[in-house]
Amino acid sequence: MTTTTTRSTPLGHRPGTPAVARLLPVAWDGDAPFPGRWVGGVSLVAAPVLLATGVLLRLPFHFFFPEQLAACVEHPGLIATSYGAFAAGTALLWPALVALAARIGPRSPGPALWGGVFAVLGLFARTFHAGVDHLAFQLADRQGAAAATRFVGEAYGAFHVFSALNLAVMGGWLLLAVGALRARVLGRVRALALAAAAALPLGVLKGTTPLSVVAAAGLCLALVPLGVTVLRDGPAPRRATALRWTAVITATVVLMTLIGQVG
Repeated sequence: MTTTTTRSTPLGHRPGTPAVARLLPVAWDGDAPFPGRWVGGVSLVAAPVLLATGVLLRLPFHFFFPEQLAACVEHPGLIATSYGAFAAGTALLWPALVALAARIGPRSPGPALWGGVFAVLGLFARTFHAGVDHLAFQLADRQGAAAATRFVGEAYGAFHVFSALNLAVMGGWLLLAVGALRARVLGRVRALALAAAAALPLGVLKGTTPLSVVAAAGLCLALVPLGVTVLRDGPAPRRATALRWTAVITATVVLMTLIGQVG
């Protein structure tokens, strides 16, 4: 009796793959869990750096929202870059969390499951807050910091469904840190650094505190080296493949941005 083995092709495509699929930068290894080595690895490296950049850029300004709105009027470019980088890092962090939970799961399934679920739910809450931040900044730009401060002050603390996720944001990072340590995905120092991410302030128009810097630095210390390890865990793409990936991804981002501006 003969046995047929199917060999995965992480850097290419199987024979008979449609032309459209061959054009797209898809490198899928059937044995690798979603989201795959490249998306997960890039997310592990890029997302914490973007978050830390956003945190550091708003460091000169007081933490509370009146000063954040005043800074928006006085330094619009800096504040837009800070909050934009933080929001981008938040959105790009979900593949990193999935990749981390997938590595923790075989040895510590409970913390991997619930830590991953809670942490990803926390990203939804942060994304919601980023939308509120954007609206408040537009109000400050058009009607002045005083009017925006008055409006935000009157609406601050209003109930919304994402309020229920505040505890999940903190608990998710703590569970992932425990799971990463138990599963030997991270050592003690980096697991503690990952747990420090739970201290990152959550809410509308939150500035930077010393604790924010510690939390962002901890996230970088925990995830960036892991991302480098993930990216190196397999063959590198050929130069032509990498150039095609870069061109397609860049064109896609530009197109999506232009279409998004239409409304």
